[in-house]
Amino acid sequence: MDLLDYQYLKIDFVDKPLDRFGTVYPLDLYCSYTFDQILVALGKHTEQKRSSFREGALYLAEKNLDVFFVTLNKSEKDYSTSTMYQDYSINEELFHWQSQSRTTEESITGQRYINQLTSGGSVLFFVREYKKEATFASPFTCIGFADFQSHYGSAPISIVWKMKESLPGFVMKKTVKV
Repeated sequence: MDLLDYQYLKIDFVDKPLDRFGTVYPLDLYCSYTFDQILVALGKHTEQKRSSFREGALYLAEKNLDVFFVTLNKSEKDYSTSTMYQDYSINEELFHWQSQSRTTEESITGQRYINQLTSGGSVLFFVREYKKEATFASPFTCIGFADFQSHYGSAPISIVWKMKESLPGFVMKKTVKV
């Protein structure tokens, strides 16, 4: 009982189901998942079909959902100079993210991002600190849904997103740029 009491006092967050506009996803906020687990949860992978996907941004048109997979600390050996994006949390509510290097303000994708609030689309973020931990791919932490706040630049577009849920301290420690 003492061990359970000790562990209970050490809980720093309680996960909660991820839902948006009444759609509940089989993922929990601030929990970590492999890339494949996320794609299964979002319906991109099925028992019959495994999608090939290697990008950091995924658009699911049938759900009107943009999903961003962010690696915060990139090394030049793993990423080209055109993909060394500046992604970081500004504070507990705001997250700075850069689109893919070819995305312009005028493009269909750029317009979807910029007009996310008026078009009724959703944006979902998953972050990880590094691409690998030892020899394995690092899992992504679900930091939740966000809404467009502002932008500047083009190719890539720098966008500030307002998180629907404030980021807890243990997530901020990883995502803030020092």
